[in-house]
Amino acid sequence: MDRLPALPKRRPDAHKGDCGRVLIVAGSRGMAGAAVLAANAAYRGGAGLVTLAVPEGIVDTVAALQVCAIVRALPLKESEIEADVIAAGPGLGTDFAAVSEVRKLVATTKLPLILDADGLNAIDEHPELLEAGGPPRILTPHPGELARLTGSTPAAVNRARRKSAEAAARRFKSIVVLKGRGTVVTDGKRTQINGTGNPGMATGGAGDVLTGLIAALVGQGLKPFDAARLGVHLHGRAGDLAAEKLGLHSMMASDLLDFLPAAFLEHGRSSR
Repeated sequence: MDRLPALPKRRPDAHKGDCGRVLIVAGSRGMAGAAVLAANAAYRGGAGLVTLAVPEGIVDTVAALQVCAIVRALPLKESEIEADVIAAGPGLGTDFAAVSEVRKLVATTKLPLILDADGLNAIDEHPELLEAGGPPRILTPHPGELARLTGSTPAAVNRARRKSAEAAARRFKSIVVLKGRGTVVTDGKRTQINGTGNPGMATGGAGDVLTGLIAALVGQGLKPFDAARLGVHLHGRAGDLAAEKLGLHSMMASDLLDFLPAAFLEHGRSSR
């Protein structure tokens, strides 16, 4: 596999609209934090503008917790989708409205789409929505989610992680990021096994951070496969840096946000 891609460059006269416009469809009652973590990660990942689309009942909560993002209520109108990339799923829940919103996005959007967590759960009974193909898609399942999506079992996925991810990428015409130790990033033809990360990252919200980070990299113009493998690397590296300072047992997902800048700086130096 080729070396990791360099970070997107910024013109001296760049403005926020040039640096990636990310739309994140996320959150539900009791899970507002998932939306906030994903938005924070998108900003830490370099996005210029982040819009959070959340259920109406948590708009005020999310707006208070994430003061840099635009917060809108679901369902979104077509005129409200001003983005370069969409990420859907963190903490979204599985009620009818949430599931309908995700399925509508999968079926109709022409933008690159990242599906995580409940974004994947919304389509596990309708995999044909992915099999039909479309714009670039990045799926970020853990083994249980991939098992549900493919009709397998978590144990079977874990026994053959690389083969399972590659088969799913080909079937769903998507890039698959199979999370876990040695995260697999594949488009069905090219595959990279990530070498960063540690068990301290096995904590609620870490996947939400990864989703926002990958979305930011896609929004800034990296090709989706490159954005996925670089995002996974930086996410894991932030976790490694956090572990060096905090230890494995005390880490939480928000710590990854604090160490992402150092991971970015380190990668920038190595890419010169």
